[in-house]
Amino acid sequence: MMRAGAHLRTTGIWRKAIRFWSDRRGIAAVEFALIMPILLIMYFVTMEASQAIETSKKVSRIGSMVADLVTQQPTVVKADIDAIMQIGTITLQPYNRSAPSITVTAIQVTTDATPLVQVVWSRKLVNGVASAGPTTTTVPSTLKVAGTFLIRVDSNLGYKPVITWSAGSQQKLGLTSAFNNISMGETYYLRPRRSVAIPCGDC
Repeated sequence: MMRAGAHLRTTGIWRKAIRFWSDRRGIAAVEFALIMPILLIMYFVTMEASQAIETSKKVSRIGSMVADLVTQQPTVVKADIDAIMQIGTITLQPYNRSAPSITVTAIQVTTDATPLVQVVWSRKLVNGVASAGPTTTTVPSTLKVAGTFLIRVDSNLGYKPVITWSAGSQQKLGLTSAFNNISMGETYYLRPRRSVAIPCGDC
């Protein structure tokens, strides 16, 4: 035979359980805890995408600026070209997680029946160090005009997302190595502005 006290205790437990399940005061906190990681991911992805797009534009700007400065010179020496390439790297600021590589190549298209592409001189800047560039190159068919002198500038950057980079380069944060070095690059061709050709005195 069930006593009255036991019945009251059982009824009280059920009432508390019903009250607990019907209480909605903590739902907002639980929902926020579930949604917050997604919101943070969306924020970081949006931030990184905007930075990557802006950096890509700056990489393109390097090529156009360097090509413009070189083609304004009637003649150059290695120190001139190297200084112009160094100026080009500054356009990436404030991005500084990796250094761009820049290659400036002077091209002469011969006057042969079948025009040939010849490298007159070339300089490159890799990791801040300037040196001689490649001895061969290519030109788009639309620019392969007999007797033409061209300046070709290649600007390239291995973009490192901020959430995969650490200042000491000892560890990578967040993303996997597959996203640690996103290739960005641009190639510009310009003709000399003040002369038919641009010779390099000591290249």
